[in-house]
Amino acid sequence: MHARGMERPSCLSRSSKMNSYITNALSDFFFKYETPRQVLVRNRRVGVVCRLIQLGVLAYIIGWVFIYEKGYQSTDTAVGSVFTKMKGVGYTKVDGEERVWDMVDYVFPEQGDSSFVVMTNFIITKGQKMGKCPELAESRYLCNSNSDCERGIIERTGHGHMTGKCVGNTTKTCEVVAWCPVEDDRKIPDPALLMSAENYTLFIKNSVTFPAYGVKRSNLVEGIDNQYIKSCVYDPTTSPLCPIFRLGDLVQLSGFNFATIAKEGGAIGIVIDWTCNLDYDQSECKPIYTFHGLYGNPNETDMARASVGYNFRYAKHYMEDKQEKRTLLKVFGIRFDIIVRSVARKFDIIPTLTAIGSGVGIFGVATVVCDLILLYLLPKREFYNNMKFKVTETVEQCDNLRLGINTFIYYIPDVYAGPQVSANIILQHKEPLDEFSSEKEVSKE
Repeated sequence: MHARGMERPSCLSRSSKMNSYITNALSDFFFKYETPRQVLVRNRRVGVVCRLIQLGVLAYIIGWVFIYEKGYQSTDTAVGSVFTKMKGVGYTKVDGEERVWDMVDYVFPEQGDSSFVVMTNFIITKGQKMGKCPELAESRYLCNSNSDCERGIIERTGHGHMTGKCVGNTTKTCEVVAWCPVEDDRKIPDPALLMSAENYTLFIKNSVTFPAYGVKRSNLVEGIDNQYIKSCVYDPTTSPLCPIFRLGDLVQLSGFNFATIAKEGGAIGIVIDWTCNLDYDQSECKPIYTFHGLYGNPNETDMARASVGYNFRYAKHYMEDKQEKRTLLKVFGIRFDIIVRSVARKFDIIPTLTAIGSGVGIFGVATVVCDLILLYLLPKREFYNNMKFKVTETVEQCDNLRLGINTFIYYIPDVYAGPQVSANIILQHKEPLDEFSSEKEVSKE
């Protein structure tokens, strides 16, 4: 017998048939089952830690994965379209001239798109024609002589092409080739000229289709007919499904003041949210409207912000005395962007099994944490180490050609010295032994 700590004797290669090894390996692979060994540890601290971790994982799976994230359902997004229609009439009286404005005059573009502008204020310049005229009497355009006006220069914020002349009687400015007279937009009408736009109404028609589930829905849901549409106006409390909206209400619900935003313009987003649970009846799939102020006039504490409001220009051209003329309007308005956001959910066995499987896998965190505590933190970690890891007896047989005998080497662990220390016992037999026999007598020499 070799003493503890001695080196194991080397063995010569075994002489056996390859077919036998392959047959045994295949037999073990197909006809044997292995199961992990479990050790029951009676320790209150470790037990409490394990159960708390498992309880947290269970709460995560039920609360977050299944209830909040709907992990048992598959999802689909919708394909949809939006149509809009404005109604309302405005009245203005500018410089003694009365005018009525209808939806053809104050809606841009006129086709009823999901993004459009409603004019609430304007600066009009009538009778412009192509010619030569002085620039505005502003400091950047003032001059004393022709040398101050360089010919051929076009100012980035100017109105035309400089002729190189300084003209004017009292206040001299550079002459330009432009649409004359040039526009003077230095003073914005206050209050807005079309304050009546507050009472305009907007009709929204939205249709969505969820192709994965073959479901088609419209914001004209069950119960909304022609008679209802003629009398309803959207209200988030009393009429949340009415598709007709008053502009003043839209501005208020988005957080703006109509008089303020009407003066210089702004932008408002209308979100139509289709979040549907198709495990219920399709009639329960209904839109929810929300309103957001995207951009508007600054409040009293932010008067220094640049490029306030929303505006653009457009012109109406006409012929007069065989000469082309135009009426130029600088339009201040509220831009509306209708955004459709959709998601439909329905029970599906595949995501359900995936969510359950991932949740079961997370339970392994409790085992890992408790093993770390047992093997590395507790005072009796050596004892738990020996209990958890079982070192089995190993037998090797080799041919000792020099002695002419068969040698068996047994490696028996010393459980008291720890799993890393073992004693070696050598048993020898003078007669050839059957490699796969375990019942023959073995004599110890």
